[in-house]
Amino acid sequence: MAEEEIVVNAEEESKASEQVTVEPHGSASAPRPGDRKYGKHTGRPSERRNGRGGFRKNLDDYAERVVAINRISKTTQGGKNVRFSALAVVGDGKGKYGFALAKSTEVPDAIKKALAKARKNMVSIEIVNGTIAHDVEGKFGATKVVLKPAPAGTGIVAGGAVRAIVELSGIRNLVGKVYGSRSPINVLRATHAGLCELKRYDRVMVLRGKKTEDQIRAAKAAKAPKAAPAAETKGENE
Repeated sequence: MAEEEIVVNAEEESKASEQVTVEPHGSASAPRPGDRKYGKHTGRPSERRNGRGGFRKNLDDYAERVVAINRISKTTQGGKNVRFSALAVVGDGKGKYGFALAKSTEVPDAIKKALAKARKNMVSIEIVNGTIAHDVEGKFGATKVVLKPAPAGTGIVAGGAVRAIVELSGIRNLVGKVYGSRSPINVLRATHAGLCELKRYDRVMVLRGKKTEDQIRAAKAAKAPKAAPAAETKGENE
């Protein structure tokens, strides 16, 4: 009898272990942060509680990156006022990017405000074969940033702030160098000034008087792939 009871208990334990297929909350092997030990409730806490879970919902296709967070303290007659500033960059990886600096009394609020502000100040640039068309130089204050195109496979050879704005804009190969002040906000502004100086080949030819817009338009039409000719039908008497 004792042996039969032991076998029955072992079978019950195995069935119970098979029913519980989700790891406890917080374990390394748990598939998602919202999973629980008993039953699988799909969705993160923020999705189940209408956003009251500490997670931010990314409603668009923009990638986000926080470049720097600073603590700001101001001493007044009543005491010290502490705030935080966040510098964030957003981009879609297809030639659009934006950056902004925002402040708040809490770090998450500062990041949220910076990301929302960056989305309102988006800029578009033209990317040629994964890099920029020519060398550019941007200046802001005591910071100077030099950007140079690079062949495929080089990657992005640049510092943190320059890398953030270049990667999120969609550039894959580039060489950059920062001179002067290394302040993150000044580096971003100098990089933005350099990217805004990018010009297309057609635009340069028109500005120099080498070609007209009609000639450029005709050249583009000639380079456009032509439709394949329709197959000739054979006669009935062949």
